[in-house]
Amino acid sequence: MKIQSSEFGPGEPIPVRYTADGDNLSPPLSWSDIPGDMSEFALICEDPDASTDQPWVHWVICKIPPQSDGLPQALVPASAQMQANAMQGRNSWGILGYRGPDPSRGHGVHHYQFNLYALDTPLMSLKPGYETPALLSAMEGHVLAEAQLIGTYER
Repeated sequence: MKIQSSEFGPGEPIPVRYTADGDNLSPPLSWSDIPGDMSEFALICEDPDASTDQPWVHWVICKIPPQSDGLPQALVPASAQMQANAMQGRNSWGILGYRGPDPSRGHGVHHYQFNLYALDTPLMSLKPGYETPALLSAMEGHVLAEAQLIGTYER
């Protein structure tokens, strides 16, 4: 399975418009080479370079339909309910949806990992407003394939 963005390549800087210094838009993502026997996708975007014990979560989204080949730019969570046939959860700021790179000034290059998961079963146990630990728990034992795209950002 592969994941990519039309706005930045693997290991390349994430354009400012997708960061806290810009419009804070979620970037467009697309994927290919997906398993044929899957039920849904989930995606977690996190920063392992953050000055926290755990990676800082910028975006968590699940229940993405199996026929989907990506997510559009600027996916906005009007609520915890379904958006673009998917359900966004709470990030490390405690808000729904995407929040872009926002590293401390002078902290160096941060790596933002967009981790895509193809799942073999619907995640029925997740409710609106879920957080990353609940998603990871629900996905345990159900991941058929994974793909990762890493973008960078530095202030």
